[in-house]
Amino acid sequence: MSSQDSPRVFVPPPLIIGGSLLAGLAIDGRIQAMPAFETVSAITGSVLTAIGLGLIVVSLDLFRSARTRPEPWQPASSLIHSGLYRYTRNPMYLGMLLAYAGLALALRSPTAGLLLIPVFAIIDRLVVAREEAYLERRFGMEFERYRARVRRWL
Repeated sequence: MSSQDSPRVFVPPPLIIGGSLLAGLAIDGRIQAMPAFETVSAITGSVLTAIGLGLIVVSLDLFRSARTRPEPWQPASSLIHSGLYRYTRNPMYLGMLLAYAGLALALRSPTAGLLLIPVFAIIDRLVVAREEAYLERRFGMEFERYRARVRRWL
């Protein structure tokens, strides 16, 4: 394995997720002006968005503490299995997807909500699957033990 080995994720996951959200909001005409918020969807969407952003921030801090790169196109120097990573192997992507769902709900964008389904499939199959294959090559049995005890999502 070369020192430049990586998961070979060519499109940054935040770009996939954010681009899809913006496309859905644009299709529903929700970008130009904030809609009149419906109380339940605004509160629920705001809570989901806050939880999602919190997961992202905490995950990034764990990467920083472990002195490894969070970008999936960069080589990993260590395997993180503490903090949020004790409960899910993908808290950062989970956070991005929750924030996406929260914004789609708060802004009442059904198209953005529907686009979340293929976005999840893309992240799961084209990003996470590649990352996990890489982590298995890079960390071997350490990753296998981790994968056996921690779920991919929830």
